[in-house]
Amino acid sequence: MSNTITSADAIMMLTVTNLYTTAQQIQGFAAEDIFDTEALELAQTVRGADGKLSAGFIYGDLPQTIHIMPDSDSRVIFDTWATTSRTSVAVFRCNMTLILPAIGRKYTLTNGVLKRWKAMPDAKRVLQASQALIEWESITAEVYSAS
Repeated sequence: MSNTITSADAIMMLTVTNLYTTAQQIQGFAAEDIFDTEALELAQTVRGADGKLSAGFIYGDLPQTIHIMPDSDSRVIFDTWATTSRTSVAVFRCNMTLILPAIGRKYTLTNGVLKRWKAMPDAKRVLQASQALIEWESITAEVYSAS
């Protein structure tokens, strides 16, 4: 590890079935946000009248929001994906490899679906970042070394 927690060196490679079969590097992230994920819910619990806690494993949602600057070259990837999905009335599955060299981690995100895309950036003093929300079936982590 490089003894840093920078996210500036994050590498995000995305494939979309029938659209982008060769991995596309996502670039041009927002200044304050590259991506967000939510905590994985692993169990559902119910407490009985007698105070005994019962629990069961559940498959929790795995949403990821990616923040793209309005002038990013990667906007066309999401624009094309969303437009093709709407015009063909179809869902196109995706996979991603996400590498965070600073902490020596590689994440494999599989069988995702583009749920939301903010196709037009908000116009304030300057144009604002757009967000893509992808729901993943699974996210697995492993150790990563650049060497």
